[in-house]
Amino acid sequence: MFNSARLKLTAWYLLLIMLISAAFSVVIYEVQTSELERFVLSQRFRIERRLRDADPTLPPPTIIDPELVAETEYRLALFLIVINGGILVLSGGVGFFLAGRTLQPIAEMMEEQNRFISDASHELRTPLTSLKSALEVHLRDKHPTLSDSRKLINDSLGEVNKLQLLSEGLLKLTQYQKPQPIKFTSLTLLEIADEAVRQIEPLARQKQIRIENNAENFKLAGDRYALINLTTTLLDNAVKYSPAKSQITLDCQKTDGRIILKIADQGPGIDPKDLPHIFDRFYRSDTARAKSGTGGFGLGLSIAKKIVDLHHGTIGVNSRPGAGTIFTVELPQSQPE
Repeated sequence: MFNSARLKLTAWYLLLIMLISAAFSVVIYEVQTSELERFVLSQRFRIERRLRDADPTLPPPTIIDPELVAETEYRLALFLIVINGGILVLSGGVGFFLAGRTLQPIAEMMEEQNRFISDASHELRTPLTSLKSALEVHLRDKHPTLSDSRKLINDSLGEVNKLQLLSEGLLKLTQYQKPQPIKFTSLTLLEIADEAVRQIEPLARQKQIRIENNAENFKLAGDRYALINLTTTLLDNAVKYSPAKSQITLDCQKTDGRIILKIADQGPGIDPKDLPHIFDRFYRSDTARAKSGTGGFGLGLSIAKKIVDLHHGTIGVNSRPGAGTIFTVELPQSQPE
């Protein structure tokens, strides 16, 4: 499909270029032949006038051979044809290259869309298959008990909750993939951190995890909802993978016109081979972090990366197995008032 579209676009480029080139060639040919005829006539009149002045009885001279004029016009036409042939070959190669560059963003977008649909379908298939299988087994039971029905409903609700979490994650990811999904306003890091901690505290209390919030009143420009979502995602990730009765630390600093936010946990860490992929959509490692029973679909960090990109910032991670994990976010500082 991409190659076919590229060839079609190249053909349109060639058609446009050759129409312009042919039009210029016709104009050049007409102008040059007119100039040639005018030159021949002017030379003839000039010599005739001199001969008449010298001897009026002499016949009109033949100044330029008509065949020579015709040959000159033929050579001019041939030269223009060769030039147009060279333009055709050159513009064909250049047009093919430019068509590829023009269509590249579209091809990447289509590839990303197809990969997104494939990944989402794969993630949806597992809970749906589990839910369908459980219901079919229950329906085939001719004498179901009340406890069996309750267990089925409880398991089904678990699968429905997974589907709900997946759909919410996909909606968020789609939202931040739009060309202009956010509006920048003046904010402070302290209000962002306070709200994110407030949302995560109930989950942290369940595991008796203490969140130490050291955020300061640094000003920055951004979307309040998106930045709270970013901070909440990182804190939620830290709580999920931290052991009970541990501590999560939120620190910040300001340097070179940028605000740096760090969230550190005391979890099992991330294997080095997984670090380059943790921000990929639907990526879940097979290390202790993935084996901690937290579930998830590998969308949270991908959403966090999208939010940071939309704010023209960077996000990184420093981790090793058994030594905890530190996520670092750098965001541009707002202009001073």
